[in-house]
Amino acid sequence: MSAATSEGRPEAVPAAPDQPWSVDASAIAAALATDPERGLTSSEAASRLASTGPNRLRSAPPVPAWRKLLAEFVDPLVFLLLAAVVISLVTWVIDGTEGVPFEAIVILVILVANAVLGYVQEARAEEAVAALQRMAAAASTVVRDGVERRVPATDVVPGDVLVLGEGDAVSADGRLLSAASLTVAEASLTGESEPVLKDAGVLPGEVALGDRVNMVFSGTAVTRGRGRAVVTGTAMSTEMGRIAGLLGETTQEATPLQREIALVGRTLGIAVVVIAVVVMAAIFVTSDVRTASDAVDVLLVGVSLAVAAVPEGLPAVLSVVLALGVQRMARQHAIVKELSSVETLGSASVVCSDKTGTLTRNEMTIQRIVTASGTVDVTGTGYEPTGDLLVDGRRLADGAPIGEEVRIVLSGGSLANDASLREEDGEWIVVGDPTEAAFLVAEQKAGLAPARAERFSRVGEIPFSSERKLMSTLQADAERAGGIAVVTKGAPDVLLARCTDEQVGFDVVPLSDDRRRAVLAVVDELAGDALRTLGVAYRRLEDSPTAVTPHESLEQQLIFAGVVGIIDPPRDEARRAIAEAHGAGVRVVMITGDHPRTAARIAAELGIVGAGAPGDAVTGLELDRLGDDEEAFREVVRSSSVYARVAPEHKLRIVDALRSDGNIVAMTGDGVNDAPALKRADIGVAMGRTGTDVTKEAANMILADDNFATIVAAVREGRAIFSNIRKFLRYLLSSNAGEVLTMLLGVVFAGFLGLDQTGESVAVPLLATQILWINLLTDTAPALAMGVDPPPDDVMSRPPRRLTDRVIDAEMQVGVVFVGFVMAVATLLTIDIDLPGGMIEGHGTLQEARTLAFTTLVLAQLFNCFNSRSDRVSAFHHLFTNRLLWAAIALSLLLQFAVIYVPFLHHAFDTSPLGLDDWLLCLGLASSVLWADELRKWVARRLRSRSSNRIGVSEPNPA
Repeated sequence: MSAATSEGRPEAVPAAPDQPWSVDASAIAAALATDPERGLTSSEAASRLASTGPNRLRSAPPVPAWRKLLAEFVDPLVFLLLAAVVISLVTWVIDGTEGVPFEAIVILVILVANAVLGYVQEARAEEAVAALQRMAAAASTVVRDGVERRVPATDVVPGDVLVLGEGDAVSADGRLLSAASLTVAEASLTGESEPVLKDAGVLPGEVALGDRVNMVFSGTAVTRGRGRAVVTGTAMSTEMGRIAGLLGETTQEATPLQREIALVGRTLGIAVVVIAVVVMAAIFVTSDVRTASDAVDVLLVGVSLAVAAVPEGLPAVLSVVLALGVQRMARQHAIVKELSSVETLGSASVVCSDKTGTLTRNEMTIQRIVTASGTVDVTGTGYEPTGDLLVDGRRLADGAPIGEEVRIVLSGGSLANDASLREEDGEWIVVGDPTEAAFLVAEQKAGLAPARAERFSRVGEIPFSSERKLMSTLQADAERAGGIAVVTKGAPDVLLARCTDEQVGFDVVPLSDDRRRAVLAVVDELAGDALRTLGVAYRRLEDSPTAVTPHESLEQQLIFAGVVGIIDPPRDEARRAIAEAHGAGVRVVMITGDHPRTAARIAAELGIVGAGAPGDAVTGLELDRLGDDEEAFREVVRSSSVYARVAPEHKLRIVDALRSDGNIVAMTGDGVNDAPALKRADIGVAMGRTGTDVTKEAANMILADDNFATIVAAVREGRAIFSNIRKFLRYLLSSNAGEVLTMLLGVVFAGFLGLDQTGESVAVPLLATQILWINLLTDTAPALAMGVDPPPDDVMSRPPRRLTDRVIDAEMQVGVVFVGFVMAVATLLTIDIDLPGGMIEGHGTLQEARTLAFTTLVLAQLFNCFNSRSDRVSAFHHLFTNRLLWAAIALSLLLQFAVIYVPFLHHAFDTSPLGLDDWLLCLGLASSVLWADELRKWVARRLRSRSSNRIGVSEPNPA
């Protein structure tokens, strides 16, 4: 049939029934108008592609570059600075447009530089994500015109016949037409860590997604066997597309840092208006303002105060510090897509993590071998074949009876096997079923692989089936000319029923009922330790290889060799990282689609739960029983840290419950089933290697190495960044408070300082240009250097920041006002000392007095660099660890010298040269900021120490 009308418009593409798993495969092919043997014609496929569109998930339309750049200006603090620019320009115009509007130009340059920096950094992150997605671009094998063809996965259409083989990625949802030992890894969709054995038979109508064994799904991968499937859904019509659609219903909220900076911007905005109005009112009350020119001067003072109150460098410094943090994280394999997400992870109080591949290696490993003579422990994890075989803690001796049993088990499991293991560029690669690969690795650890490869060659196969739960191969034995061996691997209970004898050392003895019960007891013991069990048996045939036909009847009268216990081992670095996270007060929650017993075992090994914790994980079925009782659900989430067999909807509810308790939640995931929860969490973390495109798009951060330890490293980095943000905020705000209080107190107490005797109608302690210079000099380089300060020693021993904790808390506010007041008093005291008519009689001019005050305020703010590194710790602690800070201070001093001594500069800023005694006076008064704050910290430490001693705890010192 044709999918196009006579007018050339595409008509509707035939659709599969709503429940294709419950309908015979031939009926599905007929409904989709395709031939199961020949597939679609090329023209039909092209027509359907034109109608349905490419086989890719719908994503948000790309944001134009100009909108991304403009978004960098959408910030309350930026709005405040733009308002300062407008006021400055209006004042410049009122003042007759004389000179150059330095204030407006400098602020605009800072804002543009900040926006460009943020845009460039986030563009780099987007390119890194795009590169990962290009690496994951897939192709599919389909039957068209009766011929198998390799086509881009985006060109697959409903009705195509997919040809599936080992290692293939499944590009669309499909109903199986045939399956031969076909197993598919569906963890990305269902969370099930074990590959699913597929069967083309018809299933009943109501079947859970994970149990639809006659279907294959987009985003999954074939681990073994082969099969064919007719495509029933592509793009957003797939199961992956359905879950991806939840992303459109999931809102993404502002990060804690974004909320905090917005609050700072709003607070400063109100403060600027109030301060400017109060000071201008004070000038009008205390000064002789008569002319329009005097009024303009008063307005100019108000603008200079607004400039003084607003830390112009804050957006730029914040962006630079976050960008540097992003680069450090990238070197540790963490790709951050948004700058503000860097700090969020540092504030995380809960990290929800998937198990397979993140907390575990996703490399099935034989851990124990049990034979008639005892138990052998296998050391080493993963696919790298390094490790030992131990009996009671000692290496397995050559020639021992148990050694012969182990040889038969491992060699037999490697013979009844379709996986392959090879080394590429120092990394061991597995193709095929990970469980089968475990035999190959253990065999190499025992040094048996070369002998087995030389002795045996496969001459036949009895494929694995779900009914038999067995797989057998027929092997020609070079040591027994004319003879073959049947080697069988499968479920231990099924295998035992087909065995009549058992390998005991070098002998074969009858298998008694007592031994059968003993073996089954061992199987239960291994399963209790969350180990997957497989048995190995064999028999010898005297027939010629050409005379034997592979048939299930050969799987009888077998000789039982032993059983192995297999597990996906935890990552060693994950165990250490979880311990570090717990030490930092961060709770780790495992959410997996795996078996509850396996999840509980891995959680206990990793230390997510204690040794005495309940044995089983909370399952999705148990969560469903809670219904809509949100309080009961939250209570379960508060007390349980391990969840198994959960659906995407459960993950969303778990994240919501954690956040409703005031937690800052980081959520990791790799499959599309994780994407909605990643978007809902405060920070979503996707896997770079195994993660789907949908997951990477929803996430804020991508782990290039899929390693949980990288998350904890990012938490450490995020905490260090937050600590430094507090440092430069403390510095900027206290320094700006010093400028504001200098102007305010200077105007209010002009008579006490001698400023009212200078002959100026509006006498202010500092000029607007001098205030702007101080901001430029001290708000940028020192603040930026403070942003890369080494992290505090106890950065990972503090509890995580709560949502209710403010960046600028009460303790910081007290410190800001205190330091600002001391700074203002020291600055105004220099004016009083120099000017005649004040409390201290002087003999200088107003220009000299302002130069002294100008220099004292600059020096006081440079001393304040050391104060601001901590609210509680002495400035002399780790005094020389930040070389950049010392360099920034040296640069600021050099520029201040230039303003005072370079002729055209001291004319521009109305300064006069200072002598040695003047510098000593400025240094002495400016240093009072350091000594006063040292005294305040000492008192605060003593009071806190007494309080801690009374309640019997010790409190870490925050930055």
